[in-house]
Amino acid sequence: MHLLRFLMMRIAAAIPLLFVLSVVTFAIIQAPPGDYADYIRSQLINQGGASFEEANAQAEAYRTEHGLDRPLPVQYVNWITGIVTRGDFGHSLYYNKPVSEVVAERLPRTLALALVCHILASCIGILFGIVAATKQYSWIDTLLSGISFLGMTVPRFLMALIIVYVLVFHFNVSEINSFHSARYGGAPWSWGKFVDLVKHVWPVVAIATFGGLAYNMRVMRGNLLDTLNAQYVETARAKGLSEGAVVLRHAVPNALHPLVMYQGVVLPYMLTGEIETAIIFALPTVGPAIVGSMQVGDVYVTATFMLVLSVTLIVGNIIADLLLAMLDPRVRLSGGPA
Repeated sequence: MHLLRFLMMRIAAAIPLLFVLSVVTFAIIQAPPGDYADYIRSQLINQGGASFEEANAQAEAYRTEHGLDRPLPVQYVNWITGIVTRGDFGHSLYYNKPVSEVVAERLPRTLALALVCHILASCIGILFGIVAATKQYSWIDTLLSGISFLGMTVPRFLMALIIVYVLVFHFNVSEINSFHSARYGGAPWSWGKFVDLVKHVWPVVAIATFGGLAYNMRVMRGNLLDTLNAQYVETARAKGLSEGAVVLRHAVPNALHPLVMYQGVVLPYMLTGEIETAIIFALPTVGPAIVGSMQVGDVYVTATFMLVLSVTLIVGNIIADLLLAMLDPRVRLSGGPA
């Protein structure tokens, strides 16, 4: 009962936050000058050979037809009302189809890649953190700390650019902007198609996992070092328990509490890592769609994807709070993390 009340309080607090985020996101996206009608005008002049007056007239007609000439608050109200009442995220002007179809096509791929990266980064990062903490100041700790430092400081887009350069110019890899080779594109799922998928997405998974692994390892190492110096751990050692039992049964479970709270931030971090890397590799996921829609002024696609990412951040934090409440009864009884 306490856990259910705790969950309902978190959801209730997230609703106004999500509303504020939607307002801020929509306003920021609309802040740069120009819209999709301006993109149409430039296309008519540069590729269609139309005069400025003709192109401008068509752009103004398009702007009026699609409501792009209305005040910003009116556009936002129409957009958010369609989402709440009809589940309608608007119509993509660039892709010429409902925004929901664009999201349904690209978002599952991004979430799947981000989830794989999250699981790998959590498992490997926690393991490395335990090893580094139990081998403090040894060469193993130094090596793992160096790996963590690189993962936290080297920009992910830079790692992606280096890998693209090596794959293209040293290994002559040509198909890096898709999930499958040409011969597996429309083929049914098989082991060969799965292997081909892994060959295409491993750079994205490796880069996003590397950054998340570094953060998880540093958090786990610091938490476990603090826990290993606690009095109850010294008491467990004094009772004659083996060092492995002391670490795994007493120190690690308590060191996981701050790490569980941290997971609410890690999942969005995995998403942004996948998005950054996918932009470099031009994979058909959320990242290139956001960049492409922003370049042409397709506001509804950009706003919807940013709203979805905001929801992911909020849901990630709610899940982290819920897991922490399950681990620590003090949290759910007090109504929030300690």
